[in-house]
Amino acid sequence: MNSMQLLFDIFRQTLQTLWAHKLRSFLTMFGIAWGVGSLLLLVGLGEGFRTGQRKQLATVGQDIIMLWSGRVPAVAHSGTGQRQYYLTYRDYEDIAREAKDVRNVAALINRSDIRAVSDITNANGAVCGTTPNLSLIRYIPIAEGRWLNDDDLVEKRNVAVIGDEMVRNLYPGLSPMHSTLLLNGVRFQIVGVISSIGVNQNNSTNNRVYIPFSTMHQYFPLANVGETPDALSTINYQPRTREDHDLAKAEVHRIIGRNHQFDPNLKEAFEEWDTIQSEEMVGKIFDAMNGFLGSVGVITLALGAIGIINIMLVSVTERTREIGLRKALGATNRSILTQFFLEGILLTVLSGGIGMAGAAGLMAALGALPQPPGFDTPKLVPMSAALAIGCLALAGLAAGLYPARKAAMLQPVEALRRE
Repeated sequence: MNSMQLLFDIFRQTLQTLWAHKLRSFLTMFGIAWGVGSLLLLVGLGEGFRTGQRKQLATVGQDIIMLWSGRVPAVAHSGTGQRQYYLTYRDYEDIAREAKDVRNVAALINRSDIRAVSDITNANGAVCGTTPNLSLIRYIPIAEGRWLNDDDLVEKRNVAVIGDEMVRNLYPGLSPMHSTLLLNGVRFQIVGVISSIGVNQNNSTNNRVYIPFSTMHQYFPLANVGETPDALSTINYQPRTREDHDLAKAEVHRIIGRNHQFDPNLKEAFEEWDTIQSEEMVGKIFDAMNGFLGSVGVITLALGAIGIINIMLVSVTERTREIGLRKALGATNRSILTQFFLEGILLTVLSGGIGMAGAAGLMAALGALPQPPGFDTPKLVPMSAALAIGCLALAGLAAGLYPARKAAMLQPVEALRRE
């Protein structure tokens, strides 16, 4: 009980001392609070952007590689003498049959010059003819009805699945299910509606009409593709596993190079977007940024700790006679050491806690605001919080221990003699 009372008295004296030097204590605490708050806020904002990018990619689909028609250079790494080639339905079939590291593959024909007319109004939007397995690759959530199936493809049915924005444009306030839709005068029946995708509906799927690939090829084949009657706009595919995306790309490149008579090692001959590679690149950028911000935060905390050490040393000098008097009256080295050590720790912990609370409050306020596309609500990152707490603990030890030991080692007679 006596030791608890002694600790309480020391703690009370510590608070009184800090309060007696309010401005000095405030300025010292502000430096560490600013460093901790800035570190957590910047890392939280970076993590929000990383999460937002990941979510935005997820609205496209998981682990997708998109391939478009390209140009073959006459000489490697040269932009002159290029030969145009177009992806074909044969390419799609060969990839599906031969590429062992490809899990799913879909063929697409996209056109944006087809007029869509309902019983109420008309609108312009993209029309996409695709194979049913696109829903295994791309994110296409069905709100009503169904997605395209194999029978639609084989029988060349005039059926359509439309996006949320097309529904609002063509059938305002009504359900479009089983209604008639004219595409350049060709009659289609709507069998499915896609849910709204993305933040503020900023996704092209919302303004798109999907029909079976065979029907699209029959009525609306690609134009301006030379002597390529079965040309595709793009091929979408997924690797068998995320880690094998480079193997899957190599297999696809080999098949495309063979079918179009060029060296598959000519990287510039391929127009593609590897979402896995993009996500990994974004992740590396943010890892590097977090590392940099963490280093800046650690340096800031170290400077704050130096400031506290300096303040505590000044405090020891100012209170030399007080220390001598207390020791002459029976205060032990341990009690003197404990008091000055607690002052350093309290300054550090209080300022760090204020910095964390400020950063958390600001991130909560930012989370209440509408988030722009590609950005998610910033959150307190556990790793950065743990780093800040660890650094604070070290800073507190450094800031408290040295001045406290100096105070405790003062001889009572020498301390009382000083003016």
